[in-house]
Amino acid sequence: MHTFVHHLASKTVIGLRGAGEITSGMTVTIVGSQLGDEGKGRVVDLYGASADVVARYQGGDNAGHTVVEGGNEYKLSLVPSGVVRGKVGVLGNGCVVNPDTLFDEIDTLRERGLDPDVRLARRAHVILPYHRVLDGIEEDVKSDSDRKVGTTGRGIGPTYEDKAGRRGIRVGDLLDSELLREKLEYVVPQKRALAEKVYGVSMSEAIGGSSDESDGVETGEAFDVDALHEQYERYGERLKEENMTVEAGEFLSSRLDAGDEVIFEGAQGTLIDIDHGNYPYVTSSNPTAGGAATGTGLSPGVIGDGDIIGIVKAYLTRVGSGPLPTELGGVVGDTPDYDEQGAGENEDLAKYIREEGGEYGTVTGRPRRVAWLDMPMLRHAARASGFTGLAVNHIDVLAGLDEVKVGYSYDVDGEEIFTIPATTERWGRCEPNFRSFDGWPEVDWSEVADEGYDAIPENARTYLEYISDELDAPIYAVGIGPSREDTVVLEHPFEN
Repeated sequence: MHTFVHHLASKTVIGLRGAGEITSGMTVTIVGSQLGDEGKGRVVDLYGASADVVARYQGGDNAGHTVVEGGNEYKLSLVPSGVVRGKVGVLGNGCVVNPDTLFDEIDTLRERGLDPDVRLARRAHVILPYHRVLDGIEEDVKSDSDRKVGTTGRGIGPTYEDKAGRRGIRVGDLLDSELLREKLEYVVPQKRALAEKVYGVSMSEAIGGSSDESDGVETGEAFDVDALHEQYERYGERLKEENMTVEAGEFLSSRLDAGDEVIFEGAQGTLIDIDHGNYPYVTSSNPTAGGAATGTGLSPGVIGDGDIIGIVKAYLTRVGSGPLPTELGGVVGDTPDYDEQGAGENEDLAKYIREEGGEYGTVTGRPRRVAWLDMPMLRHAARASGFTGLAVNHIDVLAGLDEVKVGYSYDVDGEEIFTIPATTERWGRCEPNFRSFDGWPEVDWSEVADEGYDAIPENARTYLEYISDELDAPIYAVGIGPSREDTVVLEHPFEN
């Protein structure tokens, strides 16, 4: 074992404080430390063999997790990654749920021979077709004023807006037909008025609109109470028939009290956290570790008493607009000042890394912007979530380069800073200061996985140890390929 890796004392979650025997289970929280796409799903899958429950605590079907099992690739956008290993999956109250996506993923997994056991928090909010319609309209409006966020158009933001505005429809509401209709009759006229009077949508044209099969509802019926009630009443019936809904906090607490091991799976990454991210180019929830408490109904003490693993991609990618100081080469329509950043030698390097790493969105297929590792970003993430360990993925993608760089600080407004500024405007003015590392050769990474950490090329180990030292957290795992077998595991949190 290496000096920068330490063994943690066993961390437990204390169960019910009643009479009799007290049992406890351990927790591990998986947090993206960058802008999403760090490889969180593979780490959940890696440690999932020892877990009993995997719970998503925020986000919706804008997430994109890819899990490779036995040579089979599973692309998941809503169902927790642990279902591939046969674990109970929970979508917590911090999630927003598109039932059509959920059932489609469950049915597809069943067709492929799996038997997913997925539970939904009754307090989780439901994405409806009008959320998706309005999401697209609002993004178009923002693009006209250079405020485009780069959403997936799946209605995530508008659903969270309704949640905060206390007009949302929750999973529990789908179980009561009369209550569902009452809530639809309250909110749908508001959404129609917004579409018509603010955005100028013609309802006479929309009602005869084209079909959007992903919603299971005609696009023109997105603002029709009767059509929505019929469709979502059916979803509620299936939820009841399959006994899928739970009180998430109570359910998870009881599993921990029984001694079960639980993984909390975050979607997206720290820099698109609604509070701690690159506002307004953010998601509408909290991917940071604090979101695991509010998004499941468990206490901060439960989360903090377990491991919190920061997932780091060995370089940096971003989908959509916003600053990216260490960017190598741009993407048309996403990179500010593309004409300046999208030309020359760095663009060729960005394309090489993009292709080698398969850097295209799991959900959208959009090409990701590519950048060198950004250490101020990682320091910010480590502070916000309190990482007890790190999993660094994709060092194999950088193999064969003569030189690998890291942005270790920024120069902005005449000073050197070591963490990300609070405002997007100031971050956009930051100029990175780089540290260079000698590259490492292409090797047989399957042999490295078999032989362990010492088989990783020396220069790559130097790079990994630099990241660990800077973030004051040990390396738990190193990803060197797409499947769980392509991983060097140094620490297993459930086995300490």
